[in-house]
Amino acid sequence: MEETLKDKAVKGVAWSAVDKVAVRGINFLIGIVIARVLMPSDYGVIGMIAVFITLSNLLIDSGLSQALVQKKNRTQTDMSTAFVFNIAIAAGCYAVLYLAAPCIASFYDMPILTSVLRVIGVNVIFNSLATVQRANLLIRIDFRTTAIVDVISVVISGVIGIGMAYKGFGVWALVGQTLTLQCCTAAMLWLLGGWRPTREFSKSSIRQLWNFGVKLLAAGTVSTVTREIYSIVIGKFYKSAELGFYHRAVQTTDMISTTVHEVINTVTFPILSSIQDERERMVSVYSRMLSMTAFCIFPVMTLLAVVASPLVSVLLTDKWLPAVPLIQWLCFARMFTPISSLNMNILNAIGRSDLFLKVDLAKLPLTVLTMAITLPISVKAVVIGNFVWTFVCYFINAYMPGKLFGFGVAAQFRIFYKIVIATAVMAAAAAASMMWTDNAWLKLAVGGSVAAVSYLGASYLMRLPELDEAVAMARKYLKRL
Repeated sequence: MEETLKDKAVKGVAWSAVDKVAVRGINFLIGIVIARVLMPSDYGVIGMIAVFITLSNLLIDSGLSQALVQKKNRTQTDMSTAFVFNIAIAAGCYAVLYLAAPCIASFYDMPILTSVLRVIGVNVIFNSLATVQRANLLIRIDFRTTAIVDVISVVISGVIGIGMAYKGFGVWALVGQTLTLQCCTAAMLWLLGGWRPTREFSKSSIRQLWNFGVKLLAAGTVSTVTREIYSIVIGKFYKSAELGFYHRAVQTTDMISTTVHEVINTVTFPILSSIQDERERMVSVYSRMLSMTAFCIFPVMTLLAVVASPLVSVLLTDKWLPAVPLIQWLCFARMFTPISSLNMNILNAIGRSDLFLKVDLAKLPLTVLTMAITLPISVKAVVIGNFVWTFVCYFINAYMPGKLFGFGVAAQFRIFYKIVIATAVMAAAAAASMMWTDNAWLKLAVGGSVAAVSYLGASYLMRLPELDEAVAMARKYLKRL
C-alpha cells in the first residue's frame, strides 16, 4: 500500500512538475521577450488591477474546488452544484468590475484603467468555466491532462502577446496575452477533461461544500489582500514605473518559488487527504515532502539572489536593473513560501479549514504593522519588510502542525539545518567565483556551475538523505521513460 501511494506521489509530482515548470518556464521566456519591448510602466498598469481580478477569482471558486477534493464521497450533484455556483458568482463579479472600473481609474488617476479592467475582467468568466473541470482532474490525480492543457495554452497566448507587443500595442499586449491564456485553458479543459455538468443544483450540497470552502475563501481573501496591498499602495503613491519594477521582481522570484509551491501543494493535498485517517502515516509523508521541498527551494532561491544582477542585465536589458535589489530580497522571502504553505496545507487535508483561517487571521496584525512602517519609506523598504514578515509567518504557520502532530519548528529545523549549511557553502562559493570578471554572461555561467557543484558536493559530504532520495526518484523516473 505504501509503495502504491509513493508511486502515485512520484508520478503526480513528475507530471505536476512538467506542468508547472514548463508553463512557468515558457511564460518566463515569453515575459522576457515582451519586457524587452514594453516599458516598466506598462507592467505597472497591470499590477494596479491585479488584485481586483485575483479577488474575483477567489470569490468565484469560494474554496469549493478544494472542498470537492477533500470530500470523501463526492457525487455528480456536488460537482454540478459547484459549477452552477461558479458561473453565477462570475457573472456578478464581472458586473461589479465593469461598473467599478471608472472609480478605480480615478483612484489611480489613470484613465486607461477603465477600458483595461473592463476587457481583462472577462477572464473571470473564462475562469469560472474551468474551475470544476480542473478540480475533477485533481481528484483523479490526472496531472498529465492538466500539463497538456496548460502548456498548449501558454504557448498560444505567448505568441499572441509577443505579436501584439512588437506591433506597438503596449499594455494591450499584456491584456491580449492574459485573455487568450484563460480562454484557451477553459476550452481545452472542456475538450480533454471528460467531465460534463448535469441539470442538478442541491442546496444541501452547496451547504456542505460551503461550510468547508468559506474558511478557505476568507483565508484566501486575507492572504490576497495582504499580498496585493503592496501593489495598490505602490501604484497610488509611487510612479507606475516603480510598480513595474516591483511587479517584475515579484514575477521573477515567483517563477521559481510559486512553481515549487504549486507542484508540491497540488500533489500533496489530494494525497494527504486520501490518508487523513492514518495520522502517523500522513505525518511521515508530510515530513518527507517538507525536507525535499527545502532541499530544492533553498539553494535555487539563494542562487537567484546571487546572480540577480547579471541575470537581469542579460535577459531584460539594463533598463530593468533597478529591480535587482528587489529581486534579491524577495528571493529570501519566497524561499519560505512553499514550506509555510505545506504547513498550512496539512490543515486542509484533515478538513480543518477553520484552523487554516485562524492561523491566517493571526498574521494580520503583523502584516498591517509591517506595511505601516515600510510603505512611507521606499519600495525597497517594502520588500525588506516583506522578507521579515514572511520569515516570522513561517513560525506562525508551523505552530499548528507542531500542536496537532508534534512536528513543529523544532522538529522541522532538525531536517533543515544541514540543508541551510549546504546552501550557505554554495552561496559563498558562487559569489567568490563571479568576482574575477565583469562580463554578465561569464558571471552566470561560472556562478551557476560552481553553485551546482558546491551544493551537491556539500550535500554528499554531509550525507543528506534528501540527495539520496532525489537520485533514487530520478533514476526510477528515467527508467519509466
